Amino acid sequence: MPLSPITTLTPAALAEATWDDIRPLYQELVDRPMDATTIERWLTDWSRLEEVVTEAAALAMIAYTCDTADPAKEAAHLRFSAEILPRMEELEVELARRLLASGYTRPDLEVAIARFRTAAELFREENVPLNTEIEEHCARYQKMTGGLTVIWDGVEKTLPELQPFLQSTDRTVRERAFRETCAKYAGCRDELAGVFDTLFDLRVQTARNAGFADYESYAFRAKCRFDYTPADCRRFHEAVEAVVVPAVERIMARRRARLGVATVRPWDTAPDPEGREPIRPFREARELIDTSRQIVGRVAPAFGAEFQAMMDEQLLDLDVRKGKAPGGYCETLEYRGRPFIFMNAVGVLDDVSTLLHEAGHAFHAFESHAQPWIWQRHPGLEMCELASMSMELLATPYLGKESGGFFSAEELARARVEHLEDVLVTLSHVASVDAFQSWIYTSGAGRDRDARDQAWLQVRSRFERGIDWSGLDRERITRWYRQLHIFLYPFYYIEYGIAQIGALQVWRNSLRDQAGAVERYRQALVQGNTRSLPELYRAAGVEFTFDARVIGELVAQVEAELEKWLRVSGRR
Repeated sequence: MPLSPITTLTPAALAEATWDDIRPLYQELVDRPMDATTIERWLTDWSRLEEVVTEAAALAMIAYTCDTADPAKEAAHLRFSAEILPRMEELEVELARRLLASGYTRPDLEVAIARFRTAAELFREENVPLNTEIEEHCARYQKMTGGLTVIWDGVEKTLPELQPFLQSTDRTVRERAFRETCAKYAGCRDELAGVFDTLFDLRVQTARNAGFADYESYAFRAKCRFDYTPADCRRFHEAVEAVVVPAVERIMARRRARLGVATVRPWDTAPDPEGREPIRPFREARELIDTSRQIVGRVAPAFGAEFQAMMDEQLLDLDVRKGKAPGGYCETLEYRGRPFIFMNAVGVLDDVSTLLHEAGHAFHAFESHAQPWIWQRHPGLEMCELASMSMELLATPYLGKESGGFFSAEELARARVEHLEDVLVTLSHVASVDAFQSWIYTSGAGRDRDARDQAWLQVRSRFERGIDWSGLDRERITRWYRQLHIFLYPFYYIEYGIAQIGALQVWRNSLRDQAGAVERYRQALVQGNTRSLPELYRAAGVEFTFDARVIGELVAQVEAELEKWLRVSGRR
């Protein structure tokens, strides 16, 4: 039976749909007569179709990541990700070409039109089956890593459930949790490396088919990075090496002195340096949700209302359980204009930051949904991550219990120190992941699994200093196998670094005028994809930059703020 017309179609109607069911809907738009008087109606129908199909695909993905052990959910996810979405690309390009040929434009659609032009230029029919294969192997990676468990004191636990033990005051417990986590990844290293070998081959072939010498060049074009280049990313790496890595070394030196150890080993980076028990901000996911609702409502009442809507509509899955995919994400359900947040909360401090981070994405989805067409809502990931990282920082004045938050005065000082230190550590990590991915796809040796592992060790030695990894090369190597972005979303990571520099500027503005900084932040979110990245950053009151001088100024401000909170916490 044919599906309903586009104007009445719903995601639920596509739950069991195949490409044969969906293709006629796109073909009708390809064939429909169109002129200057009807083009906006045509765009509206195309946008609605994209909303319905992408939400149906998102729901299938969400169901699968919530339960990777269910064969039916895996099959449904693969039907969309490996069969329907790759085949949609060809007809989407035909529609884009019709729009480009029409000459239609308007100021708030110019960025989207530039993306359409890029997609049309890059599309190759022979890449459609390659993208299908890529999605299948990405799902395989998620299934493998989502099913990893250990037996801990006689109880089976997922790897995320070991995180609290990494914060233990008992060094032997921390080391055991660290080694068991690494051992699980090391034990399936060859299989994971085989998955990556296949993904590498498929991606390199995709780039060659589109006429590119290497996958990095292709990825930059495919990601529509109109405002910066690989050379700018290398400038970022150099700036981080020059001004961030030394700051992280100072953090680790301070940690070594406070812990009273000869060297900081990798299992010494998470516990409280004063030997205090780890902060446990909440006991159950419901408490995390309820308290976070209070915090974001203090940032802006509109954010509190939006978060409440997610609670009411059951759009949060935060509990950890066997078979659930690792990591966290915020997925937008385009048809209904709602976000969905997924994470694995185990009761540690990092869970609070993670939820606030994903909430920033969620508010971006809410605010930008005011734009009429789907392509006007989603800017580059550099702006999406600005939304999330800024929320982590804008929420900090309200984290204390006196403001309805999680922490006592002593815990708040500890939490602020940990977060600010993590900002700097994260910048170093981002630089290492981005530099590693660049090496993989441009060095000529990225297909060699042993060379990859050695390259990772070299990159980490450049950006991760102050930690003693002697005798732990195997464990250090497993870190990149746990970085799902490298497997699933190649070259999606520099965005975190760019956005963190922007978010620190939003935070700097908030120290002078919290209400004004929040308002500018909201005004940037609502613009969605209707402006370039530099323009969106300016709307948020910040600069889109890779400049070492600016980064150095922000690092100095973070370190000054760190000193203040260290004194409050009694560590100075």
